[in-house]
Amino acid sequence: MSEFIVNIIHRPEMMPEYSANVTGSGKEEDIGDKKVIGESLEIFRTQQRLAHENGLKTTIEMTYSSLFNEEAIAEAKKDHEQYGDEIGLTLLGLPCKEFRDKYKTKDFCIWMFSMEDKKRIVTDVFEKFHDVFGFYPKSTGSYYMDADLINYIKEKYPSVTCAVATCWEEGPKAYHTCNNSWYTLLDGGPWAPWIPSKQNTHAPAANEAEDSGIVAIPHLSRDLLACYDGNGSNFGTHPQNVLRGMIYDSKTWEFPYYYNLVDQYRSLEKYNNGYAYNMMFVGPGWMNKMGRWEAPYELLYKSYSDGCKYYGDLKKQGKLIDMTMSEFADYYRKKKHYTEPECALWRDILYGSDKQLFWYADPYMRAGVNMDQGGAIFDLRPYVAKLEWKVGIGTDHIQEASYPFLIQEKYRAGYFTHYAGEGTIRSAKLRWNGEEADLCQCRTHAHFSEEDNGDGTKTRILTLDPVEIVFSGLSFKIQTKEYFKEGSSSIRIERRIYDMSDPTAKVELDEYMVGCYGTTEYSEPMYGVKLTCSKNGAAAEEIDYEYRCREAYTEGADAVSALVPQIHTKVSLTPSDTDSEGYIKEGYAFSPMFTLGYRKNIGDGEVFSTWLRLEKAD
Repeated sequence: MSEFIVNIIHRPEMMPEYSANVTGSGKEEDIGDKKVIGESLEIFRTQQRLAHENGLKTTIEMTYSSLFNEEAIAEAKKDHEQYGDEIGLTLLGLPCKEFRDKYKTKDFCIWMFSMEDKKRIVTDVFEKFHDVFGFYPKSTGSYYMDADLINYIKEKYPSVTCAVATCWEEGPKAYHTCNNSWYTLLDGGPWAPWIPSKQNTHAPAANEAEDSGIVAIPHLSRDLLACYDGNGSNFGTHPQNVLRGMIYDSKTWEFPYYYNLVDQYRSLEKYNNGYAYNMMFVGPGWMNKMGRWEAPYELLYKSYSDGCKYYGDLKKQGKLIDMTMSEFADYYRKKKHYTEPECALWRDILYGSDKQLFWYADPYMRAGVNMDQGGAIFDLRPYVAKLEWKVGIGTDHIQEASYPFLIQEKYRAGYFTHYAGEGTIRSAKLRWNGEEADLCQCRTHAHFSEEDNGDGTKTRILTLDPVEIVFSGLSFKIQTKEYFKEGSSSIRIERRIYDMSDPTAKVELDEYMVGCYGTTEYSEPMYGVKLTCSKNGAAAEEIDYEYRCREAYTEGADAVSALVPQIHTKVSLTPSDTDSEGYIKEGYAFSPMFTLGYRKNIGDGEVFSTWLRLEKAD
């Protein structure tokens, strides 16, 4: 039986980060403006009413400022008693007169404070919550919560079982579309609930020893294609996100894309053992009485009302289960085991293209596969390294909380499109008689399946539709299958050649990965990266990265690998047989990448597989 779980989360921000600037336009900032506070409280009541009218329970994430407001406190208590809403505590909404007076700062992102201040603020906010309600919360959250922060909260306040802990792909793309002013750099995390490790919030725990003690949920459920290609703040299951993206009918004020997005999240149960998840996390700033963007208040109201009604109708039809955050945490702990991945075979529902992506995340990696590029891996994050990435004032990463990539097509070009250099990608080329074709140029579609491994785990399999390669004097088909074996920290890619117009011909298959490391568009120093061709378990060729454009080849190589000490990661390719040539390539200053690959001559009906493996390197 399939289950679609939804969290509806509201936060009574008294001084929303957006409303103060809009409502108070032309005035000197007043952090205690009673007009803004009153309007925000009214909008919070409206949001709660719209959820309840549609039979939906909510989680009320109290903000620090709301803990000083008797009306907000009374509303939360009333709705808890009447509707079963959970009263939680968010670390968003810190700015208020009391906070400014005490901490003498305009900072409001909890993960950006020094660790000393994080502890002071958490203690202050949680104890104030206890003074007001007589108990400690079971849920908390922010746009992002770093591992040290989560570990401290869980240690001091063990009642917390669930937290909003990241915002999917809220990184440089969002930063640029906010006029280079939105310093929430959080790329590289899961898009669906997970149990964060004690070492790094983005990297899921692989076992009980790594378990931080909470279940994490994302801040909004994003469109896993449109968000990656563009600004995620326009493409999520938050009705006003869709309005900001201008994805609605300006005459009728209808927005079918929103319903399609919810439905696509419902469909993810096909890839996750009958379970799917969706969330909506909303503050009052989005429904400002003066409107937002080009949208008047009436449209903002209608979008939220219609969104709640859609969820409510699904619940009435028995197609949706509404839970509070802590209820969901209990459900998730029973439903999932540590190494079980989250999978999403996602299609374009916005632009009218035929594009299809596959997303995979487990405790060892996050990977994205693009069927518009022949099944190329376009995003790869080595969670296996469990990078201890400290964030905030006093660390090396004051704002930058992203989990580093080895492959990222948006920040490192992806398939070659320029006159020189290469971009990061994992694909294959085929050559014959002086001609070459890259599967990145071949559009196809994938079909998802699973097979049991016999030990309680499964292998998730993508079977791609065959593509035809036509050279001058030779044509054939090639089919790709990609295997994600649970717990293996590897991806096996299998290529099968068939239907050759000349059955006696051989083509060269070149399996390659172009990689680097980083979190933004800007290149990081590659000194220290070591490339190796191994044979019979020993290094046959080695290149210490010096931007000198060197290459090395080894017939019958067991493995080709790159050690990237900056992110404590080793990535390698290994072949299904050693009747092939392994190679390594060093980049140069204009193209600061590395390349790992295998070349093999292959004929009609033959199959060749390679494994992309990730390891932690100390």
